[in-house]
Amino acid sequence: MIEKIEELLIEVNGFNATSKEEIENFRIKYNGKKGVLNDFFEKFKEVPNDQKKEFGQKINTLKQAVAVKLEDLKSASASSVVVEKEDLTRPAFPLELGSRHPINLVKNRIIEIFKSIGFAVADGPEIEDDWHNFTALNLPEYHPARDMQDTFFIEQNPDILLRTHTSSVQTRYMEENQPPIRILSPGRVFRNEAISSRSHCIFHQIEGLYIDENVSFADLKQTIQFFTTELFGKSKIRMRPSYFPFTEPSAEIDVYWGLNSETDYRITKGTGWLEIMGCGMVDPAVLKNVNIDSEKYSGYAFGMGIERITMLLYQMSDIRM
Repeated sequence: MIEKIEELLIEVNGFNATSKEEIENFRIKYNGKKGVLNDFFEKFKEVPNDQKKEFGQKINTLKQAVAVKLEDLKSASASSVVVEKEDLTRPAFPLELGSRHPINLVKNRIIEIFKSIGFAVADGPEIEDDWHNFTALNLPEYHPARDMQDTFFIEQNPDILLRTHTSSVQTRYMEENQPPIRILSPGRVFRNEAISSRSHCIFHQIEGLYIDENVSFADLKQTIQFFTTELFGKSKIRMRPSYFPFTEPSAEIDVYWGLNSETDYRITKGTGWLEIMGCGMVDPAVLKNVNIDSEKYSGYAFGMGIERITMLLYQMSDIRM
């Protein structure tokens, strides 16, 4: 494919147009939705890791060459305009409005995967009260697990804060709806943490909740297996026992990322395994707090940081980027 890009570079640099139609056809060929550049960007994920850097540089060189050539062609066309009958109803050149942010791209992909197996999206406020953010989730005021989530408080008595997780959306939804419940809750969250290459005080989470009769840990594992295969194309996962106050039992999910590059060694610390999310069976105490019969219903919950997933998919080493 690199040889093909080099051939196209020669073609672009040598291209000349004698009419606006030829310029437009050139633009569509390279910059259109089904154009050459989009096709190469789609093929990027199929390129072996050891060739990604060179392939990416070549694509960008071609993209820049196309942009320069279009500017040159438009300038030449404008300077040689002659008075003639022009169709004033003809559409103008489209404006380039930019592209979607990688976090939004990844968030939308995650939502798309879970929607395909019946999950709906639920939303809630970023400014929360203590009950929905902590107490209803089996985190009373004296609970030591609160120390895990340093918090931005807006006011006290009553406590109002910036939510530390999107689990607060789940408590609000369960208060207003009876099972079966199958929802995703994406959004921004806030924690009073030191900013570094791996953590930030503002980031994005996406959490899932499924409540129904006879929901088991096997259902949870199968759902996570489906998700990791769809998103990463990697089907090997492992579940490590962990602790969360709102689930019991609880687990951390690792996906086998492999050791194909120096970046892989760094992000997996040389093990090949990478933690991507936490999960578990919803604690009966949480169901009781939102008036759901814990004898009749059970469920599972999971949550992940969207930035962490984005950094993996785009091979970024610093969350601040």
